[in-house]
Parts: sequence; C-alpha cells; structure tokens
Amino acid sequence: MSDKNLLIILGATAVGKTQLAVQLANTFDGEIISADSRQVFKGMDIGTGKDLSEYEIGGLKIPYHLIDIKNAGERYQVNAFKEDFYKAFELISSKKKNTNSLWGYRNVYP
Repeated sequence: MSDKNLLIILGATAVGKTQLAVQLANTFDGEIISADSRQVFKGMDIGTGKDLSEYEIGGLKIPYHLIDIKNAGERYQVNAFKEDFYKAFELISSKKKNTNSLWGYRNVYP
C-alpha cells in the first residue's frame, strides 16, 4: 500500500468544495491541488469561482497548486494537466505531509 494519501473532493458548482478542501487541508496538514479546468488561467477570476481569499483559515494560508498557472488563451490540455498534477503531488509528498493533497472541483480534467 502506498504511503501517499490523496483525498478527492468532487461535486456540483457552488456546493462548498473549496471551503471543505481548505478545512480538511488545515485539519490534516495538507495542500490543495485544483483540477478546475478554468481556474488554471490567470485573470479569469470572474465566472470561474476563483476566490483566493477562501484559501485562508484562521489566518493561515493553505497552499494550493494548479491555479493561475497559465495565461488566458494559452493552450492547456489533459496531458499537460496530468504532468502538472504529478509534479505538484510529488512536491507535496516530498514535504512529508500527513495528507499529501486534496484534489477536486468542477469540470475536472481527468
């Protein structure tokens, strides 16, 4: 059995996935890897539900990955997402976190 933990949060739009992910990341000393197909793009905050202030709980900023990593209009396909996901996952795993990552959101790539 792998010593790398992955908690996946999936659900419909606006049901509280980010808030839950932040709470769990805080509880389990984890980090968040977003799989939202639109939040990868910089400057597309309106209409994507990207509210980076939600990634803070009790004054603690929860680390997140794969948000704002590409310029709007830049091509980003599922294979690139897969590679970026594995890089983020390995980075988090190398930090010896209890729960290595939390992953979810709508319009996911996989």
